[in-house]
Amino acid sequence: MSLQVEKLEHNMAKLTIEVPAEDVEKALQAAYLKERSKISLPGFRKGKVPRQMIEKMFGPEVFYDEAANHMISEAYGNAYDECELEIVSQPKVEVIQLEKGKPFIFTAEVAVKPEVELGEYKGLKVDKTSTRVTQKEIDEEIDKERERNARTIDVTDRAVQDKDQIKLDFEGFVDGEAFEGGKGEDFPLTIGSGAFIPGFEDQLIGAKIGEEMEVNVTFPEDYQAEDLAGKAAVFKCKVNEIKAKELPELDDEFVSDVSEESETVDEYKAEIKAKIKERKEREGKQKREDQSVKQAVENAKIDIPEPMLDLQTKQMADDFARRVMQQGLTLEQYFQLTGLSEEKMMEEFRPQAEERIRTRLVLEAVAAAENIEVSDERLEEELQKMADSYQMEVEKFKEFMGDNEKKQMKEDIAVQDAVTLIADAAVEE
Repeated sequence: MSLQVEKLEHNMAKLTIEVPAEDVEKALQAAYLKERSKISLPGFRKGKVPRQMIEKMFGPEVFYDEAANHMISEAYGNAYDECELEIVSQPKVEVIQLEKGKPFIFTAEVAVKPEVELGEYKGLKVDKTSTRVTQKEIDEEIDKERERNARTIDVTDRAVQDKDQIKLDFEGFVDGEAFEGGKGEDFPLTIGSGAFIPGFEDQLIGAKIGEEMEVNVTFPEDYQAEDLAGKAAVFKCKVNEIKAKELPELDDEFVSDVSEESETVDEYKAEIKAKIKERKEREGKQKREDQSVKQAVENAKIDIPEPMLDLQTKQMADDFARRVMQQGLTLEQYFQLTGLSEEKMMEEFRPQAEERIRTRLVLEAVAAAENIEVSDERLEEELQKMADSYQMEVEKFKEFMGDNEKKQMKEDIAVQDAVTLIADAAVEE
């Protein structure tokens, strides 16, 4: 095999690959052996027709496609290893010459990893974040925990209040006529949930069990049922049941039920304060990283080849499709439910794909510029952490990882170190 590499504009390259005539003959013979069982001619048993007879009847081109596919797969793989280019797309193949007794020549147009011209990535301005915890935040967090531990009680001695859970009979009328889908019996509704038309739930506050009442509303202009959009409606309603949440008292007994660290209310408040502070520190660190890295990416210059962007977009779409199917839907069903199409989905993913490529390339360039290298000892530490997370022995965990996976892990660690470097060098304002 011989290889010629031609650099093109916009980080593209063309590989011209030539396969010797003797290898073409081997590929044609292999194609014949694979395809002969599908060919029958009068006077011959199926699968026993000589190759020369088949080529005489159908022309020598009869095995060209199969032979070409085989040669392209093998020769391109060899060229990929030989050319020393960092190829970042699938090849666009064009056959130049395929003829019995002559070399097979084809070209493969590919995208190559673009160079990055870094701009400023140190001393970038980021928003100042505070980790101060207020008493209001502590109280709100405790109230959420009380809500999670609330019990539901039947209410019979008062009218409906906000946040009550009720069961409701209703029937809706427009211009005095009942409309389809406007009737329900013992419908479960939480007041204030916004499950019904704006204004509907508010008018139920004050209603008593068994009391019949009317609720007057107007359907929104953009309501899904066009025949009701913008129209005034009257709902005849009756509340059949009221339930309310009863929150536990904030005392030492409650604390012992919900916390493994605290025994008293004061200790619990201190625990909650520490957790909120830790969360704010974590969120602040993430915000600092996001803002500084985004600026570093914006300051860099990169000419991303279109096929590289196409491939990243497709990979993101494929990942999304797998997540949809894990939820029990086919992609076609998802499109029907959302009104999207494959083309629209790809269009929406494209800006995200470009941002992902740019960010990764810039971080790799920063790691190279700062001579960030990941030692084998550091890799061992990360492997140990991963093994621990899967509750596996590290040596057993390593059996699932080849050299390529370990190389990728080192690159990922270096990229994360680049993120830390950019964020640590940023200045709050």
